[in-house]
Amino acid sequence: MGWHVGTRTTGAIALAAGLCAAAAHAVAPAHQFRVVGGLAGVNQYTQWEEPFWTRELPRISGGRFKAEIVPFDRAGVPGAEMLRLLQLGVVPFGTTLMSSFTAQYPEYTAPDLAGLNPDIATLKTTLAAFRPYLEKALREQHGVEALAIYVYPAQVVFCKKPLRTLSELTGRRVRVSSASQADFVGALGGVPVLTSFSQIVPSLTAGNTECAITGTMSGNILGLPSITTHVHTLPVTWGLAVFGANQAAWAALPADLRTLLQRELPRLEAAIWAESERETADGLACNRGAPTCSAGTKGSMVVVPVSPQDERSRQEILESTVLPRRVNRSLDSLKFSACPTNSMPPGLSTRWILSSTRRCVGASK
Repeated sequence: MGWHVGTRTTGAIALAAGLCAAAAHAVAPAHQFRVVGGLAGVNQYTQWEEPFWTRELPRISGGRFKAEIVPFDRAGVPGAEMLRLLQLGVVPFGTTLMSSFTAQYPEYTAPDLAGLNPDIATLKTTLAAFRPYLEKALREQHGVEALAIYVYPAQVVFCKKPLRTLSELTGRRVRVSSASQADFVGALGGVPVLTSFSQIVPSLTAGNTECAITGTMSGNILGLPSITTHVHTLPVTWGLAVFGANQAAWAALPADLRTLLQRELPRLEAAIWAESERETADGLACNRGAPTCSAGTKGSMVVVPVSPQDERSRQEILESTVLPRRVNRSLDSLKFSACPTNSMPPGLSTRWILSSTRRCVGASK
């Protein structure tokens, strides 16, 4: 009897083990990979990127696919190196800020030049004209597939002292995050100070800067309403980011996963754009303490509207300073690289960029 019980027990254990193994196999992701995301601590990452890769992807794939994600500024990945690391495959999948292209590839930063897009509708039009060129250049020159382009809320000016118009930035030290922003601030008579996102608050607190350009909601999350008093509503820039994949890593994914991502990433992109537009308005509402504030901390800042003088300044600085300097940077970079004969986007609405690039193309032949 004991032998029979033991046999049954052994059989039951074996059956249970088999069922457990089968169950484990059924729920285990068929493919798991790693992603480097955008900036930590901002809603694009916390509310969209991270949930998509860790929760939404497993859900819509029935548990077959899952990704681990870490923001690049907490992964020890220098933002300026992200494109190169994607090209090398060190980072197989990652989000890179387009402003980080400025030093080596200034031609890629054209859609978000300072002063070019006073509203998100204009930005969408600009990017739509530029996107085919950017995707082609990343694929052919860097071996990177551009799978989505995200946007941050409007990047606006926060100041510690009263600010009535942009012209009053004269003499003030202003945090900037790109060469284009620096050109814009410098043309206004300000002193641009290139500062990382994580150093905005320490820099303002220490008195190294008096103003800072950052997102309307990002500034709120950082606590700028308790450090600064005025926020100007003109979008100096917006902040674009490309989610890309190393071509070899992309090709190595299961075909059905590639199909799934090609369907779902445009939806993620659209959701982030809609959220960024909403956040731009909500960030301003929260910074001034309006009842409509929904996602941030209510402050008591003075929100400075765009005046006719500010609009004239934006247009004049764009044409007289930002565009020419951007072209010069592109021409300088092209001295050390091939100058593609069909490289520039046909619909980019800047005659400076188009005419100068044509001259570059002609000179390179």
